[in-house]
Amino acid sequence: MKKPVTFHIITLFPESFESYTNVSILKRAQVRGLLRIKFYNPRDFVADKTKYRAVDDKPYGGGPGMVMKVEPILRAVQKARENQHRAGPPRAGKNIPIYIFSPNGKEFTNTLAEKLTKIKNIILISGRYEGIDVRVKKILKAKELSIGNYTLTGGELPAMVVLDAVARRIKGALGSDDSVEERRVVGKDVYTRPAEILYKGKKYNVPAVLQSGNHAEIEIFRKKKPK
Repeated sequence: MKKPVTFHIITLFPESFESYTNVSILKRAQVRGLLRIKFYNPRDFVADKTKYRAVDDKPYGGGPGMVMKVEPILRAVQKARENQHRAGPPRAGKNIPIYIFSPNGKEFTNTLAEKLTKIKNIILISGRYEGIDVRVKKILKAKELSIGNYTLTGGELPAMVVLDAVARRIKGALGSDDSVEERRVVGKDVYTRPAEILYKGKKYNVPAVLQSGNHAEIEIFRKKKPK
């Protein structure tokens, strides 16, 4: 049986993923054994087992906000590596790609999503507050990844974006591989029944060529860029 793609997600808020990963395509991919998602909360890896279990501290040099500490994240990543190691060959866990989300990182694209479907274990680190101590990136040789040139409250949403984009490209996740938009010819404008809509006295019709049944003409139409 083909091994699933496993995402190991380091996050302070694993519960924020529940509603999104347990429905639709992501849920089906997990049920079919194509995708696995494991969470590691840095608070569970704090050496100081006080009630608060601090995972952040004030930035050196002053400034607003708090910075996520190095040690809890390193321990969480080590746990993820150990989990992968038990299921794979010796030393395999050391080669897991690690990504940290940052607006300054490499742009996440469909091309990268496609490549990640070929990798069986991926670690995603979701930061919070003013960010993650840069020594995490240096020690782990992690790559920075961006889903856009803007700032979010944390890395959980970017992690969900990567999850979604990769999961739907795993063979069998959508039922038909042709359902992945980038692998088929489809226009940016799509239509469904009824063929005519009347709204505030104006008619909005489906283009005649899409109703013609002439597949050659339909393909030409779909390849045209919308005006």
